[in-house]
Amino acid sequence: MGNIVRRLLDLRLPRGQSAFLWGPRRVGKSFWIRQHLPRAPLIDLLQSDVYGEYASRPSLLRERFAASPDPLIVIDEVQRIPALLNEVHWLIENRRQAFLLTGSSARKLKRGHANLLAGRAWRRQMVPLTCLEVDSLDLEQVMVSGLLPPHFLSAHPLEDLRAYIGDYLKEEIAAEALTAHIPSFAEFLRVAAISSSELLNYTNVARETGVSAKVVRSYFGILEETYLGFRLPAWRRARNRRLIQTEKFFLFDVGVSNYLARRQPRLGSAEFGKSFEHYLLMELKAYQAYRRPELGLHFWRTAAGHEVDFILGSLDVAIEVKASARVHEGDLGGLRALREEQRVRRALVVSLERQPREIERGIEVVPWRTFLDELWSDELGV
Repeated sequence: MGNIVRRLLDLRLPRGQSAFLWGPRRVGKSFWIRQHLPRAPLIDLLQSDVYGEYASRPSLLRERFAASPDPLIVIDEVQRIPALLNEVHWLIENRRQAFLLTGSSARKLKRGHANLLAGRAWRRQMVPLTCLEVDSLDLEQVMVSGLLPPHFLSAHPLEDLRAYIGDYLKEEIAAEALTAHIPSFAEFLRVAAISSSELLNYTNVARETGVSAKVVRSYFGILEETYLGFRLPAWRRARNRRLIQTEKFFLFDVGVSNYLARRQPRLGSAEFGKSFEHYLLMELKAYQAYRRPELGLHFWRTAAGHEVDFILGSLDVAIEVKASARVHEGDLGGLRALREEQRVRRALVVSLERQPREIERGIEVVPWRTFLDELWSDELGV
C-alpha cells in the first residue's frame, strides 16, 4: 500500500496567537501534536480522569496556567467541555496565553452558544491523507481503505472501517446526544453514502431512511458539524442557460463512503468512476484547506443535463473526471456547453490516460497524477 512520509498541515503560529484545529476522528490531529509540539502542556479530554477534573471545575485551567511560562497550551477535543472556552478566553485576554484547541465536532459548541473566542483564534482544519503525504498510492486499494491514516496503513481496512463507524455512532453521536434515534441515524449514514456525489434531495433520503425530511436535514447538519461530510455548491452565474442550483453532498473520505454504501469498486466499473471523482475532490478539498482557504470550489450543471464536475476559482479551471484509459470526443459535452456559455481559462479532462494531450482546441486531457502534481505545485492557474 505505502507509507506516510509527512503531513502537510502547517501550524506555525506567531507567538501569542491561538488557533482551533478541527478535523474528523482519527485524521491524525493528536499524532501531529505529539510530533510537532512535544513540549507543550497537553490537556487530553479523552482521558477520563482529565475530563472529570475539568468538567467538574473548569476554573482549574485558570488556576493552573495563569502564571504559565509555556508559550502554547494544547487542549485536545475541547468540544467535550464547552465551559473551558470561557477560561481560555480569560487567559488569552488577561495573561496573553496562547492555545491550540483541537476538536472533532463543532456542533455542541455552536448549538450551546459556546464562547468561540470572537476572532481571537485562527481556524485550521486537518483532512485525510493526500498524494503528497504517502510514498505510493494504489488507486484501487484506496477506494476500499480510504485515506484516514490508520485505515490506509492497515492490513485489514474493512475491519477498521467497521470499528470506526461503530465508535462514531457510540462516542460522537450517542455520547454527545446529537440525536436520540441512533438506529435511524445509522440507516441514514448508509443512504447518505449511496447518494454521496448526487444532487442533495432531502425527500428521497428521508423516504429511504424512514424519517421526515426535517429530521434528514438535521442529520446532514450533524455530518457537517462532525466533519464527516460537506456540501459542494453549484455554480450559479449564467448568461443563457438555466442552471441547477441544488447542492451536492459528499462524505469526507472515499473509503468511509464506500464501506457505508457496501461498495468495493473495481477498475472499469461505474462504482470506480464515482469513487475516482470523489477521491480527486478530496485532493481539491485538501488543497483548499492547507493552501488556499479562499479558493472557490463548485460544480456546474444545466437544467438540460450538461454537467462539469468541478469549477475552481472564478472559472479559472473547469474539470471533468473520467475514470477511463481513453477519453473520447463524446466525453466532452459538459465542457463544450460550459465554454459556449462562459469564458473558461482552462478546461481539463482528468483521466487514467498515461500522457497529456489536447483532445480538441482548448480542452486538455491530463493524467490524474499529472493533474495532482500541477495542483500541489500551484501550476494549475487558479
